[in-house]
Formats: sequence, structure tokens, C-alpha cells
Amino acid sequence: MRQPVILVIEDDRHILELLKVCLGQEGYKVVTEENGIQGLARAKQGGWDLIILDLMLPGMDGLTICKELSAKDFSVPILILTAKGEEFDRVLGLKLGADDYVVKPFSPRELAARVEAILRRVGKTASALEEIQFSELRINPSLRVTTINDNKVLLTPKEFDILYLLASHPGRVFTRDELLNRIWGFDYLGGSRAIDEHIKNIRQKIKEAGAHYTYIQTVWGVGYKFEELAP
Repeated sequence: MRQPVILVIEDDRHILELLKVCLGQEGYKVVTEENGIQGLARAKQGGWDLIILDLMLPGMDGLTICKELSAKDFSVPILILTAKGEEFDRVLGLKLGADDYVVKPFSPRELAARVEAILRRVGKTASALEEIQFSELRINPSLRVTTINDNKVLLTPKEFDILYLLASHPGRVFTRDELLNRIWGFDYLGGSRAIDEHIKNIRQKIKEAGAHYTYIQTVWGVGYKFEELAP
């Protein structure tokens, strides 16, 4: 099955980056537009499996885009992003042809689940992702299984998400705030100490599974990066 392609029309670049990461991890190709007029023109080009559409956009608002697309018997499902308190807009968006909505601030895991549910309904799901493999470490994102030399590492969902994100970008340094936003979402009220505790647990569990290498490195004063280092 080919990789599903999602068009995201959203003017908040922070949210765009978050969607690129969380949907990319689930096996989707993400294309973005930040302006309503340009987003509508890109949507009309076709080739999309899903459109994620913000309601408040420069140039043309999301409701007008929904109306324009529904008038042309547009068959691509639409997931709208809306701020809290915009119940009327959400209802109107659904009446105009949107398939579902997510309220900001949202959890990346919730949004990914909504996307998967919509694509499952229309018979299009993400293709299986390839494993990430290093000397001893294997991470299977489809099964959400991590092993060290075939010994399973029993990670919590958040621990798995952190490890997979870091391992997907070896050598790249992620700040604690960036990890919080990408794993927990914008609505998380806890502090960055949560990241330190999860990293500590991941390291301990990998060691207990028999690892001879270290994989998550601390970048003092900044955050963490994935790098396989021999003992």
C-alpha cells in the first residue's frame, strides 16, 4: 500500500512542525500550506488522502474552504482544527462536509488516532513503517516493540514515543521543551523534569535488557540526543 498523503492547512508553524513529526511517525506523508487561499488551491489539485484544516486562517477561513470544496463534490475527508469555545463553527464545519474535528490545544496521540480512524473508515491506512535498527537495538513502530538482542524492553507508551522520536533523528539535539510539546502536546501542564525521569527510565530498562551500548546522550544545558556509543 502506498504512503497516505495528508495536506495540512494551518498558519501556526509550531503546530505544523508538531503535526509533521507526530504524523510522520505514524507513516504519513505531510504537505503543508499556511494561507487559506493557497491551501484551497492546493487542495483542489487532488491526490490527498486527508486534509487537516484550521478554521482561523489568513486569506480565507476554514469554513469557506469547506464550503468551496463541498460545492465541488469533494470526496477527500476533512479533519478540522478548532479552538475551544467555537462550538458553532465546529457544527457548521461538520454540516459543510468535515468528517471530524479536534479542539486546540490537542494531544498528538489523540490527533493521530483520529486521523487513523478516518482513514480506516475510507479504506486507507498508513503503510507499515520499517524498523529502526542499530547494533543491538531494534524499534518496531508498527508493533510498538523495542528489543535489545531480541530481549524485549518493556517501555511505557510515553517512553516508547521519546525513544522512537530520538532514534528517528540520530545526532539531532532535542530540548526538553521540544520533547514535551511533541510527546505530550500543548496542553501538558507538568514541568520539564518529566522528560528527565522518562529518559532515566529508558536508559535503565535498556541496560537491564542487556545492552552493551548507550543510546541516549545528555547535552548539558540543552537536552538530549540519540547516539550509539560503544562502552
